[in-house]
Amino acid sequence: MKAARSAAASARGPTRTDGRRALGFLADLSQSLAVSLDLKTTLGPALDRIVDFMHAEAASLFLLDAAGKLLECKICAGPVDIVGLKLEAGQGLVGRAVAENAPQHSDDARRDARVNARVDAETGFVTRALLCVPLATAQGPIGALEIINRRDGGAFDADDAEILRLVAAPMALAINNARLALDVAEQERIRREMGLARTIQKSLLPKRRRGKFPLIGVNLPAHEISGDFYDYFDLPDGRIAFFIGDISGKGLDAAFLMVRVASLLRFSGKTAPAPSAWLREANAELCKTLRNGRFVCAAVGIYDRASRKAVIANAGFPPAQLDRGTRFEELPADGPPLGILADAEYAERTIDLGAAALYLFSDGAIDVRDGPRARLGTDGVRELIRRHAPLAPEPRLRALIGELKRRRLVDDTTLLLLQEPCGSEVRELIALDFPADPCEMRRVRARLRNALDAEDVAPALRDRLVLVVDEACTNIMRHAYCGATAGAIALRVTRERDMLGFELRDEAPCVDPARIRPRDLSECRSGGLGVAFIDATMDSWCVEALPGGRGNRLLMRKRLAARTENDE
Repeated sequence: MKAARSAAASARGPTRTDGRRALGFLADLSQSLAVSLDLKTTLGPALDRIVDFMHAEAASLFLLDAAGKLLECKICAGPVDIVGLKLEAGQGLVGRAVAENAPQHSDDARRDARVNARVDAETGFVTRALLCVPLATAQGPIGALEIINRRDGGAFDADDAEILRLVAAPMALAINNARLALDVAEQERIRREMGLARTIQKSLLPKRRRGKFPLIGVNLPAHEISGDFYDYFDLPDGRIAFFIGDISGKGLDAAFLMVRVASLLRFSGKTAPAPSAWLREANAELCKTLRNGRFVCAAVGIYDRASRKAVIANAGFPPAQLDRGTRFEELPADGPPLGILADAEYAERTIDLGAAALYLFSDGAIDVRDGPRARLGTDGVRELIRRHAPLAPEPRLRALIGELKRRRLVDDTTLLLLQEPCGSEVRELIALDFPADPCEMRRVRARLRNALDAEDVAPALRDRLVLVVDEACTNIMRHAYCGATAGAIALRVTRERDMLGFELRDEAPCVDPARIRPRDLSECRSGGLGVAFIDATMDSWCVEALPGGRGNRLLMRKRLAARTENDE
């Protein structure tokens, strides 16, 4: 009995030794593969170590291409260099290992029809035995690892297959991690280049002229960069020239062409005697140079402030909309897009602007989607214009952009508005009446957050402003109404240029404004933090008791950082 136990222990000894050796090799291999994401640095030495550990004559590593149809040898070890060899997915043992995501082996490769004999025929190498395992990942095989010919002349067995499968795991992980890192780096590079392209584009758009200037525009790209453009500039005789355009196509090609066309229109517009001649000159140049079916839709015009008359010409651009207050006049294109017909002619339209407003907008505005509904269309844009018509041109354009951004943009959107200054500068963002019930505050916060998002308020400031209003409403409920839910609160939020105004009214008994002041934070007592937070966030605030002994009004104002129209 004792002799039998000794014999069993002796039989298990080599197995434990081989297992410890395999585990040690796997640990060392995994550590070496983690040294660098550069596969050329790590995979070559790793494959050499695998050949020695498996007592093989040669080894190779194949990876699938992006389409998943071809396998290419990326690294090899042994007497023959087969780097660059390509096999169709499913071809040979390598292809079968990937296709079936399972190990494959051959004990007599010279007589095995599954083995690709082309390499031996071309190199003179004699393949006797093959063992191949897939490089498996959670998303499926990305390639295969094969070893060729045992040095002792024998065949590879099931233990060899299991060890090679375990060895392939850290190699597959290292390859996948390296690819992911490269993808992240590539995405970051593209993001930086897109950001730089957008910055260059924005620098080419005109800076908004404050005061009584009659032209205002905005460019809103659907993605990182835009193929739309606009510009305006003074002519030597005091008139103002302006143009707006849309490049066919998307992406960087359209963005680069946009820079070129905008420069061309600005240059030719400074000397053109009239808008029609301006378009003819630009069209002749673009017909010579545009390629691959590219074209440009554009509208140009010259405005005389003394007579309040504008002359415009339209080359395939969406119809301009002239809002005379009681009706809209649609001014369609006067000729084909630029860059199509070298001998195209363009007509002109003279507009007696007076107090009317002339809107020019790219097709991105009418293609905006509103949830499951069809595109906004010209009628939808007119409805938005009419809704905000009482506002002065600048806040009106901001309101239009806010309305469009609350929907789904599918194309670049550019608007250009020509109108002499008029209307109110104050724009109402929210007018909301609600019960003095804490359960209502979730709805109030959501409405306020959406309204501030539409105004492009920075997220950090937006959240602070929402918290300020929430704190102020809570104080009204707790202290003015003393917890009763029968009262009401009215919230009104307005914007005048870069100033946000917040007004909260209640119907509670009048309070003494002198008693409402921020707490000294050095005092060790509870309460008063809400007022301190309001004081720290807002530029100014005050509480007023309304006439009649009932009702209070809290007024708060916050100035936004100055922004140009191009920051839209």
